[in-house]
Amino acid sequence: MGDPYMEPAISIELGGRLMELAERKDIARAGQDPKATERQHAKGKLTAHERIELLLDKGSFQEVEPLRRHRATGFGLEAKKPYGDGVITGWGTVEGRTVFVYAHDFRVFGGALGEAHACKIHKIMDMAIAAGAPLVSLNDGAGARIQEGVSALAGYGGIFQRNTRASGVIPQISVMLGPCAGGAAYSPALTDFIFAVRDISQMFITGPDVVRAVTGEEISQNGLGGADVHGAVSGVAHFVHDDEESCLAEVRYLLSLLPSNNRELPPRHVSGDPGDRSGDALLDLVPHDGNRSYDMRGVVEELVDDGDYVEVHAGWAPNIVCALARIDGHTVGIVANQPAAMAGVLDIKASEKAARFVQFCDSFNIPLVTLVDVPGFLPGVDQEHEGIIRRGAKLLYAYCNATVPRVSVVLRKAYGGAYIVMDSRSIGADIALAWPTNEIAVMGAEGAANVVFRREIAAADDPDAMRQEKIDQYKEELVHPYYAAERGLVDDVIDPRETRAVLARSLAMLAAKHAELPRRKHGNPPQ
Repeated sequence: MGDPYMEPAISIELGGRLMELAERKDIARAGQDPKATERQHAKGKLTAHERIELLLDKGSFQEVEPLRRHRATGFGLEAKKPYGDGVITGWGTVEGRTVFVYAHDFRVFGGALGEAHACKIHKIMDMAIAAGAPLVSLNDGAGARIQEGVSALAGYGGIFQRNTRASGVIPQISVMLGPCAGGAAYSPALTDFIFAVRDISQMFITGPDVVRAVTGEEISQNGLGGADVHGAVSGVAHFVHDDEESCLAEVRYLLSLLPSNNRELPPRHVSGDPGDRSGDALLDLVPHDGNRSYDMRGVVEELVDDGDYVEVHAGWAPNIVCALARIDGHTVGIVANQPAAMAGVLDIKASEKAARFVQFCDSFNIPLVTLVDVPGFLPGVDQEHEGIIRRGAKLLYAYCNATVPRVSVVLRKAYGGAYIVMDSRSIGADIALAWPTNEIAVMGAEGAANVVFRREIAAADDPDAMRQEKIDQYKEELVHPYYAAERGLVDDVIDPRETRAVLARSLAMLAAKHAELPRRKHGNPPQ
């Protein structure tokens, strides 16, 4: 028998084949243009391989079809057949859990999509769906490859169809690391989350040149579709970062909070932060006076493990906070009114922002915690004319349709229809809690007194004194903290300091919750 520790003998022929393979792999990684990498770095951008290395655990990436080439002819394409065809596809791990990824390689055809390029993406998307693992796309491409005509457009159609099929099945995350124009922008729009990086990310359907030709408006690429525009104005981007490194680190953190697919629960992370920790700081964070402002994010920090959370759409519709965090090691989705912005009122943007977040959490078995401090829906002609009825109903629909564990806490104000919409007991909250500072009513006492007692106030010798008397009467009879509890619409009125502990116990009790919706193909949510 030979020595098992000796290197196996390699024939001259096999040795030559292995050298050829290594050379081809090196060419595929480096690209056929040695200066392309320098140009990419000169723009302040990483290469596709460098991005993948930052995203995935070290040494875990397994590439798929690195040697694929296109078969197109015409317009000089037959003389340019680089390996990979402008996209890198494969899988690896993030914190030991499988994640699939594809990354446009801007060094090759500007990352433009052709038939072979699209087929590689189709394959990795199909693999992700079959394996039940998240899919991350690193977008840096010039759109459809014009030289391949309709074949490129059909390639996008295949991506969109798979995005839709994967929706609610596996988490899909799009990271914008370069241009994304025309129809190409619809794939990120179909995914669960979009990350963007300042100065290098641009998304738009029609670019500045087309806008100028059609409307006469002058605008830059960043002004039209840059990261800050989509993070704060359009709401297209959920997260905005200053550089690629911090962006990809946040993608890793987000993935650590999510299950691999809709059949699993989110992974639990053991924390040194006790689930029954007292929240003494909450007594000072939230003013008793319902008219005083405060930052709800401070409350969120106090309630979640180690104060760590990732806020979704932080720059858009700031009057509502949507965040992913952990309580006692378990991932939760938090929806909270934000009194520091527009007094926490619900408007069109806030309703749509929260509705989609609720739907995402429900899709992936993430329990919902709702922190309520809402004076109502925003009044105004613009809101009514722009469809606050149908668009505000999106949040109502999302909560009513959600079957995950749901716990709501009324901190202070909860008035009118906005109280109902913010996951009240009447629309299906499993546990409804309130602080002793809560005011749950049709409207504030001041407004209610003016409506209910308008005749008495008008006829009084001292209208102001009568108004105050009626305000006090309304508060005493209908707006006191225990009115809802006495009628079973609140399960308990709790000491604010015990909120984290009660949430942890409630979510633990609900962990095995099972609820089924009526048999149907799908609902028809308001649009």
